[in-house]
Amino acid sequence: MNKPRLVFFYLLLVAISVIPTAMAAEINQQAPDCVLKPFEKAGEVTLPQWQGKVVYVDFWASWCPPCLKSFPFLNDLHQRFSDQGLHIVGINVDEKLSDAQDFLARVPARFEIVVDPDQQCARSFDIQAMPSSFLIDRKGVIRHIHLGFRSGDTQEIEAWTQKLLQEDTVNP
Repeated sequence: MNKPRLVFFYLLLVAISVIPTAMAAEINQQAPDCVLKPFEKAGEVTLPQWQGKVVYVDFWASWCPPCLKSFPFLNDLHQRFSDQGLHIVGINVDEKLSDAQDFLARVPARFEIVVDPDQQCARSFDIQAMPSSFLIDRKGVIRHIHLGFRSGDTQEIEAWTQKLLQEDTVNP
């Protein structure tokens, strides 16, 4: 290979490496606008439709052991804070809907479940762990990110939830 061609390919490689890839969801940034499907129903759901509420977005999968532990906590969180403006949405990322159905038969959800069939939303949020949770304020801004789930995590998550519910009510 001649030298000018080698230099061209090197510069091309450098240029490609600095082009940003899909934006990862980060704290203090607007949450990605995802189009999701209601679980076992027709239609579409988007995250902006809940603007004005504090939204707890939880990416989960049937094969995720920590998800088994997080669902009872999320059910409790939903029961205690939904009347104050909290909306919990569980986004399933399983390849087969039947896997999610089996999981939910064992561990029912009392909060909204949707599916991300083409993984567009998971890519937009740049999911790195299961479960991955994002607390979004009433203006649609990501305020807290939580990866994984252990029983000791509940106090931190609840504290953030209460903070956003109070903060957004006081400072509209």
